[in-house]
Amino acid sequence: LFQQMSSLCLTQTSQSASYSLTAPPDITSYMADPAPISVQRPQVAMITRPPPKYGNAELMETGDGVPVSSRVSAKIQQLVNTLKRPKRRPLREFFVEDFEELLEVQQPDPSLPRPEGAESTPIQGEELDRLKNCPASLEAALLRWGAIAPKAPCLTTTHSNTKQPYTLTYGKLWSKSLKLAYNLLHKLGSKQEPIIHPGDRVALVYPNNDPAAFMVAFYGCLLAEVVPVPIEVPLTKKDAGSQQIGFLLNSCGVAVALTSDACHKGLPKSASGDVMQFKGWPKLLWVLTDSKHLSKPPREWFPLIKDANNDTAYIEYKTCKDGSVLGITVTRMAMLTHCQTLTHTCGYREAETMVNVLDFKKGIGLWHSVHTSVLNMLHVVSVPYALMKVNPLSWIQKVCQYKAKVACVKSRDLHWALMAYKDQSDTTMSSLRMLLIADGSNPWSISSCDAFLNVFQSVGLRSEVICPCAGSPEALTVAVRRPQEGSSKPSGRGVLSMTNLSHGVIRVDTEEKLSVLTLQDVDTAMPGAMVCVVKLEGVPQLCKTDEIGEICVSSVASGTSYYGLSGMSKNTFEVCPVACDGGFVSDCVFVRSGLLGFVGPGGMIFISGTLEGLMQVGGRKHNADDIIATALAVEPMKFIYRGRTVVFSVNVLYDERIVLVAEQRPDSTEEESYQWMSRVLQAIDGIHQVGVYCLALVPANTLPKTPLGGIHLSETKQLFLEGALHPCSILMCPHSCITNLPKPRQKQPEVGPASVMVGNLVAGKRMAQASGRDLSHMEENEQFLFLSEVLQWRAQTTPDHILYTLINSRGAIGSSLTCLQLHKRAEKIATLLYERGQLRDGDHVALVYPPGLDLIAAFYGCLYAGCIPITVRPPHPQNISTTLPTVKMILEVSRSVCVMTTQAILKLLKSRDASVAVDFKSWPPILETDDLPKRRCPLLYKPCDPDTLAYLDFSVSTTGMLAGVKMSHNATSALCRSVKLQCEFYPSREVAVCLDPYCGLGFVLWCLCSVYAGQQSVLISPMDLEVNPALWLQSVSQFKVRDTFCSYSVMELCTRSLSSLTDSLKGRGMDLTRVRSCVVVAEERPRVALTQSFCKLFKDVGLHPRAVSTAFGCRVNLAVCLQPHRLGKLAEQGTSGPDPTTVYVDMRALRHDRVRLVERGSPHGLPLMESGKILPGVRIIIANPETKGPIGDSHLGEIWVHSPQNASGYFTVFGEENVRSDHFGARLSFGDTQTVWARTGYLGFLRRTDLTDASGERHDALYVVGALDEVMELRGMKYHPIDIETSIIRAHRNITECAVFTWTNLLVVVVELDGSEQEALDLVPMVTNVVLEEHYLIVGVVVVVDTGVIPINSRGEKQRMHLRDGFLADQLDPIYVAYNM
Repeated sequence: LFQQMSSLCLTQTSQSASYSLTAPPDITSYMADPAPISVQRPQVAMITRPPPKYGNAELMETGDGVPVSSRVSAKIQQLVNTLKRPKRRPLREFFVEDFEELLEVQQPDPSLPRPEGAESTPIQGEELDRLKNCPASLEAALLRWGAIAPKAPCLTTTHSNTKQPYTLTYGKLWSKSLKLAYNLLHKLGSKQEPIIHPGDRVALVYPNNDPAAFMVAFYGCLLAEVVPVPIEVPLTKKDAGSQQIGFLLNSCGVAVALTSDACHKGLPKSASGDVMQFKGWPKLLWVLTDSKHLSKPPREWFPLIKDANNDTAYIEYKTCKDGSVLGITVTRMAMLTHCQTLTHTCGYREAETMVNVLDFKKGIGLWHSVHTSVLNMLHVVSVPYALMKVNPLSWIQKVCQYKAKVACVKSRDLHWALMAYKDQSDTTMSSLRMLLIADGSNPWSISSCDAFLNVFQSVGLRSEVICPCAGSPEALTVAVRRPQEGSSKPSGRGVLSMTNLSHGVIRVDTEEKLSVLTLQDVDTAMPGAMVCVVKLEGVPQLCKTDEIGEICVSSVASGTSYYGLSGMSKNTFEVCPVACDGGFVSDCVFVRSGLLGFVGPGGMIFISGTLEGLMQVGGRKHNADDIIATALAVEPMKFIYRGRTVVFSVNVLYDERIVLVAEQRPDSTEEESYQWMSRVLQAIDGIHQVGVYCLALVPANTLPKTPLGGIHLSETKQLFLEGALHPCSILMCPHSCITNLPKPRQKQPEVGPASVMVGNLVAGKRMAQASGRDLSHMEENEQFLFLSEVLQWRAQTTPDHILYTLINSRGAIGSSLTCLQLHKRAEKIATLLYERGQLRDGDHVALVYPPGLDLIAAFYGCLYAGCIPITVRPPHPQNISTTLPTVKMILEVSRSVCVMTTQAILKLLKSRDASVAVDFKSWPPILETDDLPKRRCPLLYKPCDPDTLAYLDFSVSTTGMLAGVKMSHNATSALCRSVKLQCEFYPSREVAVCLDPYCGLGFVLWCLCSVYAGQQSVLISPMDLEVNPALWLQSVSQFKVRDTFCSYSVMELCTRSLSSLTDSLKGRGMDLTRVRSCVVVAEERPRVALTQSFCKLFKDVGLHPRAVSTAFGCRVNLAVCLQPHRLGKLAEQGTSGPDPTTVYVDMRALRHDRVRLVERGSPHGLPLMESGKILPGVRIIIANPETKGPIGDSHLGEIWVHSPQNASGYFTVFGEENVRSDHFGARLSFGDTQTVWARTGYLGFLRRTDLTDASGERHDALYVVGALDEVMELRGMKYHPIDIETSIIRAHRNITECAVFTWTNLLVVVVELDGSEQEALDLVPMVTNVVLEEHYLIVGVVVVVDTGVIPINSRGEKQRMHLRDGFLADQLDPIYVAYNM
């Protein structure tokens, strides 16, 4: 390419400069067909050009930004730069979320209800009559009453204890407010630099039982022209929503907080005695507003009492659905006008008494008991929440005591009073002319109102007195029913169909049905206001008359903005509704109230819910309050503790899902819980036709509270999402709720072989086949066909060469074996077998030894005696009841006629515990090898045929199948030779092995390779790592080993146990810089995340990340791939080839047996690491496991191997009778049908890379995806357990391990909990959510167990089928089992 480009450039240079050279073409962009190279002048618009450069070349920039004037060099330089940029597909393709394509296309249902009415019109409230001699501001009103009626009571505070009520008079309120105003402006800071200036924001922090101090502070701020920001008292460092309040204070620039002495004493303090710094809060100066802490203002000082203007009067906070807190600014003019409209509609008169139960710091409580009361010189009797909890009738008693005209309550206060009322004789409510229901906008308040009226009508309560009210922080009071004394005009009611309401349509129904909602009106628009209803989504267009929308209000008496959030403010406070013709409805701007409803006949406003409580599930809208009301109506009604329940929605799989959380009574049983929950599910499904995704019950008083004792919604939701709710009962219903799963996969008929195979191409792709190097070259010891001969040859030629060194658990050399020592011990063991065992050629001998040198000597002793050795893991002394039967089973299946072991294990087999598990008399003859005969064996056995059996390799597969494979002498020698060539083993090399020595490649590296290749093996038992986790790496460092082998379980143990100790290991001299290859031996997909964590962790002690690689072996061929890296100069001489590559494949394509490569970081990308380089003498092909036809490059199929080192067959198979007979003798159904292949039982794919190996050939990378036996087919798609398990382990910090399997088409998930049992139920929704989101599967059963329950074999692989058997036999002893409905 360079030559072409250079010649092209030179040709252009030699031509006459008849045209100016344009910028070189970008050859990296994708072209469909290579067009002949021709240089054309691009068609460009006329532009002004800079003055020409001297010479005939344009100035060009090289890659380093250095100008050059040579055309050729610039051209080449540009070419080099463009070639540096890798050619990639446009990224857009990787990040398109194509979930919609997978879904069933929902056709619009023509039968769904649709609004059919005419377009609604805005309704205008009556004219606001200016009140006679009304003060021009609230401060002016306070001044007036303080002067002309100083003794008039303003506020009476009652207490929950026996303290006398405290009454604040208007004179006191004026003088105290004046004093505070003076101190704020003149006593904080210095005269030159006061801390507070007019217009600054200050926080008001007062408890709910001290309205007097709050009122003084509020009016003190108004007089000082400071903006009060009332907030709740922070009781602890972790208050619900406290951090969000901190953000509000920060955004408002609050630096000063006003509070009372008593409140200040109760605030959490730091060690120095100062108020603690709360999370997210600004640094505050705490000012005490009690008179004793304030200086008296001088006589001549007097605040400027202005008329109401558009300056900010106060900021009211509002908590949103997501937990964020906004500050709503209300101007002085809006505040005064609002008080006037309330006075007008509620008919307030001077010196009336009002009983207030509401929160006086915000909303309706603030507007009536703090603002409007001062405008009209009312006497407010405040009943705190603490007193209401103790005595729910206290507010009624105050009405009787003070003959109150007005009471401000919530519907829950009516409900609790009803529950506590016992026909007290002195109760009379005839004085009340207005009972203001603050949450009249909640559709369910009507039932409380009706029930209350029903009972208290007999003591003088009149129906026209009940006045529901609707308001919001943004629009202030939207509407309130006017008290009409002596009028018997009935209130407006609407009985509406709930099904139609969920589609946003109003249809009248009859009260007989359960699925109806009865609404009461809140009267018409407020005086001086205009009200309209607009659509919830899109442009604020007017709704139709039979359509639910958002109520919008245009009035002077409303909020003006969210403080500091101009964008959000514009959307809420400056709405211009449009008619269907697109024109504006009015010149006025409207404010969104956040209330949902409609305007009924006669201009009556009906509220059906709030925007905050709206949940859109499956295209239908439901109100959280409606669902709570249904849940609370389920018998037994008193099951819920104090009615404390909350409903919210969470987003799972592209839709909202309903979650209901309630506090249960302390004395309720588990059975009662589940009965109640199932009734609630049926009720909600029957009435609302919507499924509840999750229903959780928590112990009483454990949900986060709001300051007035309600449940803090967003904090509860956050706890649920984080898995920190700690429910005591939970019911998940994903099967009934999740209706938008992707379409199940339909199996396509297979394409016939004739149409897909052409030469070496399969369906247009290169056939997926690859092979390792040739095994032709022979070396000195390779003339021997048998390992026993190699050992005898080594004992003669290099008798003192050390072959094996065993490291003990303290890290010191425990023992070692030279060639001669091993030979002599093997001879003695052969003598023992002949003499004491009376064994013949071909008898099977079980070697039951701990990992060590005895095992190696016993193995070669068996070869010398002509016996067939079977290595068996000894029983675990701490777990003898489960491990000993496995040993006995292997002995029976392998038909062992004799057992060789150590004295210690023999003693264990004879012990009482062992005899309970397996009767000692049932064992075959046992030979212990601690005391060997002194005599040598007269004659060593020499096999006559290399194809005879050398040893049996027994192991349990991940599917729970115990299988022994037959390894011939030929296969054993070929395997050792192949490993020797790949790893470059020679007598001068040292290798550290930390593997299980009982089966597979671990046994080959532990027992066979050193004898064959002569390298010194430093042996570390993986069992010793449990005592000393640093043992393996310390040994590698101490012996300056360059090559080491380990398993994933060893790697995981080191990563977990040494994660915080790398500095101390470095201090103790650990140095891994000499390690050039660290190979993980496994029979599974490489664990990318674990490998990366290990490399990252031990980088600090010198481990090079490129040194770590992986091997792959299986039952039919113990070593298929092995990739020892070479670092430094050795890489140039080495034969190991390129580094292993990691590719990212689309997980969803894998489910359809397809391989689709994606970029790193793409949404469903799964990293797959190459499983190592194919060993010499090994051929691989990828075949379709069903049709047995060959498969093309980069397609998923079963890995088949052809090699002299293949095992020759299963000896016996125990646990699966119908095992495939073609494991070792498979042939392709078309193409090369002569070659005999062994089927590995693993799915994978081959991919030809751009890298080249030492021979110059392009490197074929093998990627193992997973075991064929473990693939779970669900909804027509194929899933690998490890992918689902990886997602689940990420779902919650307390999940240490998990395993999945199927049971009657249900997905069962077993998770190990590392935490207290009360956290067990948190895992159920977390697991269900993550599997739905990432795999589109519904979990059927979640089993929470203790750590260590999931069985793991010696290679670190999960035994999922054993676990399944344990689950079905009810042997897991779970903490909790959740059956998802």
